[in-house]
Amino acid sequence: MKVVGSVFSEGLRNYQMMLFGKVSQQLCGLKKLPWSCESRYFWGWLNTVFNKVDYERIKAVGPDRAASEWLLRCGATVRYCGQERWQKDYNHLPTGPLDKYKIQAIDATDSCIMNIGFDHMEGLEHVEKIRLCKCHYIEDTCLQRLGQLEKLQKSLLEMEIISCGNITDRGIIALRHLRNLKYLLLRDLPGVREKENLVQVFKTTLPSLELKLQLK
Repeated sequence: MKVVGSVFSEGLRNYQMMLFGKVSQQLCGLKKLPWSCESRYFWGWLNTVFNKVDYERIKAVGPDRAASEWLLRCGATVRYCGQERWQKDYNHLPTGPLDKYKIQAIDATDSCIMNIGFDHMEGLEHVEKIRLCKCHYIEDTCLQRLGQLEKLQKSLLEMEIISCGNITDRGIIALRHLRNLKYLLLRDLPGVREKENLVQVFKTTLPSLELKLQLK
């Protein structure tokens, strides 16, 4: 009976996640509608729900699967090692051995990822590229968190940060801890003001970094 109950519980969980994936995809589409004051509070609450970390889930399925669910739930996409196709559909996440699909690249364009969800990133060991574009909830604390992740310090090679209005010089400077970073693109970041200082910081700490600044 315990085995049957366990199988039933897992099946129910998978069904609930499938429904959640469908709902989240529909809601992501609705986010493009004009915001009123009330809807802003609603989306802020909903995005917090999407970003909530389920540590038991991470233990059960592994960091790459759990991070994939988080990222797709929030409207981002991922690409796995050895694959060219980007995974975009939450309801078509690959099945099979949990250690088979390792996240190599993340494109968070127009997604609602926020700082409270970044614990999902802690166990990822193969991420080589991250693109943050038009991410309204990305703040300096998010970049500081990325810079502190030891596994990401080893693996990350490329990063693009574009049109993220809450990012300032403090957040960008925190990326200097990503010691293997080879390419960094900064574009349309109105909160970044001290370009000369950034150039000097990265020239000192990451001399092999290709830094592209497209800032006003």
